[in-house]
Amino acid sequence: MSHSTVPRTRAEADATKKTPAASGDATGPDGGRRQPGKPPSLRLRFRRDRVLLLMTLPAVLLVLLFNYVPILGNVVAFQEYDPYLSDNGIVSILHSPWVGLENFQRIFEDSAFWNSVRNTLVLFLLQLVLYFPIPIALALLINSVVRPRVRAISQAILYLPHFFSWVLVIAVFQQLLGGAGLLSQLLRDHGYDGLSVMTDPDTFKFLVTAQSVWKDAGWGIIVFLAALASVSPDLYEAAAMDGANRWRRMWHVTLPALRPVIALLLVLRVGDALTVGFEQILLQRDAVGPGAAEVLDTFVWWNGVRNQDFGYAAAAGLVKGVISLGLVLVANKVAHLMGEQGVYKK
Repeated sequence: MSHSTVPRTRAEADATKKTPAASGDATGPDGGRRQPGKPPSLRLRFRRDRVLLLMTLPAVLLVLLFNYVPILGNVVAFQEYDPYLSDNGIVSILHSPWVGLENFQRIFEDSAFWNSVRNTLVLFLLQLVLYFPIPIALALLINSVVRPRVRAISQAILYLPHFFSWVLVIAVFQQLLGGAGLLSQLLRDHGYDGLSVMTDPDTFKFLVTAQSVWKDAGWGIIVFLAALASVSPDLYEAAAMDGANRWRRMWHVTLPALRPVIALLLVLRVGDALTVGFEQILLQRDAVGPGAAEVLDTFVWWNGVRNQDFGYAAAAGLVKGVISLGLVLVANKVAHLMGEQGVYKK
């Protein structure tokens, strides 16, 4: 080693230790120094992740175009909107007369609106109690099946109804539970009066829930099966060595692993509480009458599309959106209080 590279005095040695390389100062891509522990600037992060940002740009543009730009159309809730003023919708909005909060006043004084709110909440609560736990139970049942072939066949059978249209689903239920369906024919053959569940307003909410369970419960277990696949087998082995039986292992290992997913889906389901199947209910609305089948989505469609009262329907839809947003925020706060992440972190 040459004498020129070795510090000859203590002062030179201390100066050598205080160089940027020795002190741990970070250097950014542009040559600038960054203090250790300090997060990179926005410009540096943009340069670092520019490829990923460009990849997500088309999806972001689609979301903005189809989800956020239409929000501007909610201005018609404060107008007596007439789409026939011009071939251009924007021109029609600009020339429609303003009515202020008149549409909202009409909504809160309309008994049909409150009837649709009541039917919507009843269907939501019923489906939350009867439908939401079923995918969890099916996922636990399929996960307990040892033979892979039996598991694959069970999953295929449960997934299949999800790909059926609501027209086909309702037709199947009509053939089973309608006035001329299989159940009525069976009752008549044994001397009893036939029945038609499809046209009974008192049982309509249970009918809609049964249809939703048959169609979508199998598809809903996909998320829970993915969560179960991430549970380490060592946890089950350790619980078994401690003397835990099958039910104890499910209660202390499986369900805690599913709890974050359950909390997230429950928050999303609460936010979607006021949307309970527009197409499904609209197809059966005339059979049981609007008193039992009118929900907020069909109320908005009937007044906006059928009655051409666009401002009134837009006001009802805006009220629904605001309430749904509030439900999401409240449910997410409850998830945070329970120690779960929810939709977003605190």
